[in-house]
Amino acid sequence: MPPLTQPTGERRPRAMVIDRAWRGLGPGLESLSGPGGAPLTRTVKLIVLPLIVRPALSPELATDFLGPAQAARLGALIRESGARLGATAQWFTLLKRTRRALGVVAGNPQDLYFQRCFELAAEHGAPAAGADALARAVVEDVADAADGRTVDVLKDHLADATRRARLDGELATVWGSRSPAPVADTAAAVELATEVLEACGTPGGARNTPAYASMVRAEHGDLLGRALWAHTDGVWGGEDLPAHLGLTGRQVPPRPEVGRGASTATLPAPLDRTLFERLFAVLQSSARREELPTVPELVGREVGRSCAPLGLHDESLRVTVFLGGRLAVGLDPLGTGQCALGPTTAHRAVNSRWRREASALRARRMTVSPRPDPDGGALDALAQDLRTPWAAYMRRLWVRLHGRDVRGAPLEDVASAWAVLDGVARSVMMDHRARVRAALRTLSATGPEATAPRSA
Repeated sequence: MPPLTQPTGERRPRAMVIDRAWRGLGPGLESLSGPGGAPLTRTVKLIVLPLIVRPALSPELATDFLGPAQAARLGALIRESGARLGATAQWFTLLKRTRRALGVVAGNPQDLYFQRCFELAAEHGAPAAGADALARAVVEDVADAADGRTVDVLKDHLADATRRARLDGELATVWGSRSPAPVADTAAAVELATEVLEACGTPGGARNTPAYASMVRAEHGDLLGRALWAHTDGVWGGEDLPAHLGLTGRQVPPRPEVGRGASTATLPAPLDRTLFERLFAVLQSSARREELPTVPELVGREVGRSCAPLGLHDESLRVTVFLGGRLAVGLDPLGTGQCALGPTTAHRAVNSRWRREASALRARRMTVSPRPDPDGGALDALAQDLRTPWAAYMRRLWVRLHGRDVRGAPLEDVASAWAVLDGVARSVMMDHRARVRAALRTLSATGPEATAPRSA
């Protein structure tokens, strides 16, 4: 079977088609675009794909690489939406100004207002007479919908001493009732996970395989979580790889605490987080908090979830953690060939994409160079991230799955699971690319000696 992970002939990455079509719309989209003129990631995620491209209705546009006809169709859809997107940008600017005037500070404005602004543009066009009153109503409506589902409400809820004592007792009781799994119980899951990953990575998404459903029925995700409690070694085929793959900074996950505060910059590993930190991350990242349970409900459910295997309730999500671990330990962006696992179709798809990245090529040159990093260590640290890519991958995967668990959104089939696994890989790759570019920009300001390696 020929390799299917790279574009062939005239096939082009969908992201590139979106970027070029977007730039072709001209000025007026600044509030929806990044400094370089490309659409923001949230613009693509919240507006372009779900509201313009609508892959569910146009499955031929749902793949990562598009043929000439599909690329032309996608470009035409974005061009046809140019006027509406311009009006969306104007509404977003107005809603942000109104938000500041009303003193609303909770939530990310892009998450909260992007889709509302597109709806306003569809119904009213660009802001005109009466737009200020309409903007105020929308901002207040969004704020009211999120009422009871904010970080401040969470902080107040967990500040009560009596409630904290009760929650701490519940955590101790639930944590004490856990039972670890025998070491040998993970072997069958490893074999099935290989079958699943062999079915993934094709341009169409993932081939149907009964292995995924078998893993869910056999509760192999649950077994992995219990194996972590038992401090099992060798789960991934390499003694140097911790079974938890960075999901905890300890040998085994600690008993969750209630917690009093959190900071995005200092959040610990997922399985080391307090109740407060786990829910803080959910509330901060939620685009539609009105769909979440209220804070008391969130806290009550999170007690059991935080003490469950892998910190998740739904078994399909736990199985996806297992699959993610199997994929993560086979990631080899530097092409060293030193992975603990033999490659599957999924590994080849992700690794080939990553190895084409200029940042990965630069990091590979640094790993084989006999000279020390001329940049004083900034890029060497980024190269080190590519030597252990599983750590960042697993952390981001768990966060996404935890958000789905809170919302009650399982992954019903292998195609859905692969969409998440592959999406996390792309997200980690793009984040690393952005960090390399930021480091190079910083170094370029220090003198010509530092800018020279940029073209290496």
